[in-house]
Amino acid sequence: MANKVWKFHNDVDTDQIIASQYLLLPDVEAMKIYTFESLDPGFAGKVTPGDIVVAGENFGCGSSREQAPSVLKALGIQAVIAKSFARIFYRNSINIGLPVIVCKDLYENVEDGGMADLDLSAGTVTVEGKVFSCTKLPEYMQGILNAGGLIASLNKEEN
Repeated sequence: MANKVWKFHNDVDTDQIIASQYLLLPDVEAMKIYTFESLDPGFAGKVTPGDIVVAGENFGCGSSREQAPSVLKALGIQAVIAKSFARIFYRNSINIGLPVIVCKDLYENVEDGGMADLDLSAGTVTVEGKVFSCTKLPEYMQGILNAGGLIASLNKEEN
């Protein structure tokens, strides 16, 4: 099933995802309404669960705040697909159970507001009938995501 695409540029930093002044709010639920506020005011009110964020190079650069991927997940973003990710953002995303997929050719072939169909298990994204190969996550990383994040995965292993 195809989902709506929200397209962002290169070098989107964590302060653009969730500005530092909102980190004082009590929890991610309170913070999520300010997601991408400087880039797309009202984003949080327009996004629907299952939507996909597509970006250029170095998505999630800047500080190491875990709240950046957390607000995206709290809004119901299915995955972030980018040409590349900042290392800490990538790790934080996997840790909380937000799929982050590297797909070098997608960015130029999808429009903001367009539709895309992500198949995580196959490592593909389909846009207007054209299939793009993405980095397929290793089975153990897919297991972490399926469990809802690293802590949930570790807790599941203990039981």
